[in-house]
Amino acid sequence: MSRLVVLFVALLILPGCATMQSEVADQVSPVVAAQELDSSELLDVAIVIFDSEELTDEEISELGLSEEIRQAEERYMPIHLKYTMQRTGFWGVVRVVPAPSKAHLQVRGTIIHSDGEQLTLEVEAYDSRHIKWFKKSYSEELRLSDYSGIAPEKKDPFQDIYNTIANDLAEHREKLTEEDFRQIQQVSELRAAHDMAPDTFDGHLEVDNEGNYRIVRLPAESDPMLQRVRAIQLRDDMLLDTINSYYEVYYNDLWQPYSEWRKLYNEELVAMKEVKKQALTRQLLGLAAIVGGVAMSTNSNVSGSGLPGLMVVGGAAAIYSGFQKSQETKIHRDVIEELSISFSSEAEPLVVEVVGETVRLTGTAEEQYRQWRKMLREIYASETGFPVTPDNPGVEEISNEPAEVM
Repeated sequence: MSRLVVLFVALLILPGCATMQSEVADQVSPVVAAQELDSSELLDVAIVIFDSEELTDEEISELGLSEEIRQAEERYMPIHLKYTMQRTGFWGVVRVVPAPSKAHLQVRGTIIHSDGEQLTLEVEAYDSRHIKWFKKSYSEELRLSDYSGIAPEKKDPFQDIYNTIANDLAEHREKLTEEDFRQIQQVSELRAAHDMAPDTFDGHLEVDNEGNYRIVRLPAESDPMLQRVRAIQLRDDMLLDTINSYYEVYYNDLWQPYSEWRKLYNEELVAMKEVKKQALTRQLLGLAAIVGGVAMSTNSNVSGSGLPGLMVVGGAAAIYSGFQKSQETKIHRDVIEELSISFSSEAEPLVVEVVGETVRLTGTAEEQYRQWRKMLREIYASETGFPVTPDNPGVEEISNEPAEVM
């Protein structure tokens, strides 16, 4: 009997101990530049719209998460990271971009898990030379009190994660030399020029076996082709600024319903876990009573007292009560699912339209950018007389693993 008691006590304690440890410290303060930096030390940053892990059947059916919410988070999180980085003073222009680019510094993220209680992100950063700065996982688990004092652009419930990412980026930036800054800026421009006019700018860069870019030669500052590319790039930057303004409107529209959904979702998760714990406790105690009653019935000293029978009956009642509690868990899951559906209807991506002198862009920001990159090639071809390069988004996926910065 003593072994059975120890076993059931262990089972009762275990659910309370199975909590995930946070990799991010509490109350992380953002590192801010001590003084205004020279323009030669400012790197422009492109934060690519986040990817996400595919939702599991458990996350969809039992936790009530949805693809619509995850898609909203893929835009929301990089925008909030952008606001966090802008306040540090270490960077030039920080933009959220629809696809990988050739900016001075590129930040990409993947949402591993996200609900109102826990957020886990995987983030990597690499510069235009294709040198990786880092690839890290960040995880934080909240309390309901963390939702107090939140404000758009300034403080998210998971602000410690955003501050930690920004601090890691600032730390790696500090490792750069003056020559590193110059190379990163020059390689970024040459890669953009080669993308627009590969025949003209072929041979200015070379790529080593690790996929890193190295400058072979620089075009003359007076090169008319370079001037045209810079003019085209300026238009591209203006379009990205327009797209970012749409992202910011989307973020602001999303803030209220998303914040309320996460807080309510967190409350539902806490309640659901408590109900599950109570249900498991009742079921385990009931099972212990049944096992104890059966064991006692074999003991001649107590078998005639009626106590074993009472323990079995009482144990069965406790198990039934536990199953009743489990039904309350389903009610909480239904509430979460309703919140998800309601949120999805409020968080539909904005349909935007950009009207210029030469192009009309419609659809989502991502679709607009694809159309715009195609139009840039046509603009360049019309100005230079060169044929239009093959149709593609104007950006390239990184296929090789970037080398670590030393």
